[in-house]
Amino acid sequence: MMAKDQKTSNYDASQIKILGGIEAVRKRPSMYIGSTSKSGLHHLVYEVIDNSIDEALAGFCTDIDVIMNKDNSITVADNGRGIPIDMHKEAKRPAAEVVLTTLHAGGKFGKGVYKVSGGLHGVGVSCVNALSEWMEVEIQRDGKIYRQHFDRGIPKPERLEKDKSTGGKTGTKVTFLADKEIFNEVNEINYDRETLTHRIRELAYLNKGIKIRFIDDRGKEEIFKFDGGIVSYVKHLIEGKDALYSPPMFFSGDEGDTFVEVCMQHSKDYYDENIISFVNCIKTKEGGTHEVGFKTAITRSVNNYARKHEITKGENLTGDDVREGLTAVLSLRLSNPQFEGQTKTKLGNSEVKGIVDSIVDRGISDYLEKNPSAARTIVDKSLIAFRVRAAARKAQDLERKKSALETTTLPGKLADCSERDAAKCEIFIVEGDSAGGSAKQGRNRDFQAILPLRGKILNVEKARLDKILNSEEIRALIMAIGPGVISGLKGDSSGGEKDELSKEEMLDKLRYHKIIVMTDADVDGSHIRTLLLTFFYRYARSLIDNGNLYIAQPPLYLVKKGRAQHWVYNDAELQKLMKKIGKEGISLQRYKGLGEMNPDQLWDTTMNPETRTMLQVTLDDAEVADEIFKMLMGSQVEPRRAFIEEYANKVRWLDV
Repeated sequence: MMAKDQKTSNYDASQIKILGGIEAVRKRPSMYIGSTSKSGLHHLVYEVIDNSIDEALAGFCTDIDVIMNKDNSITVADNGRGIPIDMHKEAKRPAAEVVLTTLHAGGKFGKGVYKVSGGLHGVGVSCVNALSEWMEVEIQRDGKIYRQHFDRGIPKPERLEKDKSTGGKTGTKVTFLADKEIFNEVNEINYDRETLTHRIRELAYLNKGIKIRFIDDRGKEEIFKFDGGIVSYVKHLIEGKDALYSPPMFFSGDEGDTFVEVCMQHSKDYYDENIISFVNCIKTKEGGTHEVGFKTAITRSVNNYARKHEITKGENLTGDDVREGLTAVLSLRLSNPQFEGQTKTKLGNSEVKGIVDSIVDRGISDYLEKNPSAARTIVDKSLIAFRVRAAARKAQDLERKKSALETTTLPGKLADCSERDAAKCEIFIVEGDSAGGSAKQGRNRDFQAILPLRGKILNVEKARLDKILNSEEIRALIMAIGPGVISGLKGDSSGGEKDELSKEEMLDKLRYHKIIVMTDADVDGSHIRTLLLTFFYRYARSLIDNGNLYIAQPPLYLVKKGRAQHWVYNDAELQKLMKKIGKEGISLQRYKGLGEMNPDQLWDTTMNPETRTMLQVTLDDAEVADEIFKMLMGSQVEPRRAFIEEYANKVRWLDV
């Protein structure tokens, strides 16, 4: 955390700058919070928490409470300075009211108040107010308590109410109830506890020593406080993997108003990379100039060390080689971040690349020289990766027509569709010939393709590139959906950083814009689905980012009573139906596999775009997904056993 500056402690109305109103927020909410779905709903909470984190970044806040209330409202309270309540000269209103009702108004626009900040640069809390059915703010400041209520952004009463003193404490408490009129894409205003917990834990890691207390609507309390900061974060991320060296590599540095800290650690038997970057505590999911600087520096510094100590013999290690098995957290604090997009997923500051490059190169080079044993293991692992990739590329060059990544020959098992416009096409990935037969007969041949797989595909979580490319089922999968989109398997042969496909380039190479995983509702089906999702997550993440990957939802039961029949998709629905129609005189059929359904039944329930239900796979929380795949598909037995023990009592049907 940056130390507080004496000059910034004089925080009053004169430092609140006004740049506009909030009338457009309710008309176009997605422009400000990304969407009006579940992700947008949770984004409201993050924006209020970010205001408290800004106080922590400035050095004036040590404790934050986040409370899920039983009426589905959210409370965020901190012990910061409290929003200024004196009269604003321009607006002729209390400064707190200006901050909460005026877009682009806040202390983050003036000089000397906040050196760095997250949030929406003063937009955040006013957006939350505008998109809430009601909001209440309580400010402790100047020895008194001030309260104000807002209805859909309009203050009630017109001025802050002053209450008695509570003993010199300071801070801000905001409580709000999201507006059902705005969030009409969700069934009800209901927050996911795990989603909020993950973000809170993340913030606690990024702000060393800050205590964040989370209380859910059942009264369960969790406290997040990490004195190790991002070092504790990396240890958490790599838990369950065998570290290549210990402790993790950590270094930091600053240049001008930019502060950089990095923690990283390689694992022995994992081959994917997991780099998580932040700017002012905001996760930059799409990376940006800071990640480019980091990747360039680590590639160069490891190559320089290897050449200096004559470990390599003419080999030029690539970025993919050096980062194989790497887990890293990159956290930046800068005063004027330029993000691409309203929701801040990619950093665009051009000057940051060179700053990060310089700090990371110096930090890694110093570490390697001072830790020759760890340095040698890093270079050796990188060399193995280099040689595996080189062998794979050579094999592809020698047998180009057979290569999974170069061939234009479609797999023989694929039942393709006649439509040639990829935007109108979809492919169902099914398990086995039985399910494949029903799907082929039940589909619409004009725009639906079927790819049956033989058994379980390779677990890519524990396999190197050469083994993945030799897997017949994965080769068939790659050829079917479009070889060009599986860029994660090609590697980087240039020695620099490989260029990511743009969305337009990726869609141009994709043969079907909907890729649908359709597996049986038994244990084997769940395992196959997890294996497929692991493959797409590790090697075709852009498909998930762009919303091209789906999971089919075939029914689990057919319930008949008289002439009426009901398709039921899970046990909870079955219980509701039984209460509604009664158990007498019913016929209940449970479908263990897709092959048990007639083609017309499979079409009506699962494949017909007019009647089906599908789950779109998203990456709202890539880190959680990474942890789950690592646990379920990795080599460590204990975490998997703990998961099974925790959820075993929730299993109602088990096929053995």
